[in-house]
Amino acid sequence: MTSVLYDAPGPRAKRRNIIFSVVFFALLALLLWWVYTVMDDKGQLEWALWKPFTQSEAWTTYLLPGLADTLKAAGLAMVIALPLGAFFGISRLSDHVWVRIPAGAVIEFFRAIPVLLLMLFANEFYSRYTDVSSEDRPLYAVVTGLVLYNASVLAEIVRAGILSLPKGQTEAAHAIGLRKGQTMTNILLPQAVTAMLPAIVTQLVVIVKDTALGGVMIGFTELLNTRGTLAANYANVIPSFIVVAIIYIIVNFILTSFAGWLEQRLRRSKRSTGAVLGADEVEELNPAAVGGSFGTGGEGGGPGGFGGTTHVRK
Repeated sequence: MTSVLYDAPGPRAKRRNIIFSVVFFALLALLLWWVYTVMDDKGQLEWALWKPFTQSEAWTTYLLPGLADTLKAAGLAMVIALPLGAFFGISRLSDHVWVRIPAGAVIEFFRAIPVLLLMLFANEFYSRYTDVSSEDRPLYAVVTGLVLYNASVLAEIVRAGILSLPKGQTEAAHAIGLRKGQTMTNILLPQAVTAMLPAIVTQLVVIVKDTALGGVMIGFTELLNTRGTLAANYANVIPSFIVVAIIYIIVNFILTSFAGWLEQRLRRSKRSTGAVLGADEVEELNPAAVGGSFGTGGEGGGPGGFGGTTHVRK
């Protein structure tokens, strides 16, 4: 049996794939066994090092407050960066040079600067030129750095998603008299969101992980920073790293799972056979089209060449 993308493997290819799979899992098992033996020899598997994670104090005092600050900074950065990135991405597609060039300059500038440098600069700026308290300054600096960098990356994702759509979508919208703004908001963006969603989710995962940079460099009390305090008190550096890594994996898995569910829901909602819109609905969408491009008369539709209804795919 063949597929559009590849030919089904034959008997030799199937045997080869089975051999490769067996070898891979054997090597993986050996690696895990080696890690286990090394940790056991170094005393990292002793119950005394893992016991704090079974008690509430380690979670309520260190890990959960750090996780809360991580999610707070990441959430604020997402909420600000997403619309900002969409704005600059659409602006870079503008027909007006005075809009397109400045938007492109802003995107390229902040995308070229490391996010850590943006955090450090924002921290110095808030400490010297604002009245932000020393307690809130690390959060402000982390969110600012994440927003400036990730908004520029998201802007390019939005631009690429819109440009990936067939040109016929824009031409069809212009043919029924929609202006460029209406074409963007009603035709292009709703379709591009589904195509952009995997890349957007990837960038959101990056935002969650990059909050750790603020904890290392400017003292932001996020999850990795509070792990250091916990490890210093309980002398369990390696176990604390493992537990924090698992927490990051769970958080990012929840985020990607939600995005996958949302993507499937969006794809299902866009499957339709097309709806018939009457002249009143078309006039509400674009008043200039009725009477000009669209006739309201009989089958011929008058000078416009269309009848009183038109098929529009929602």
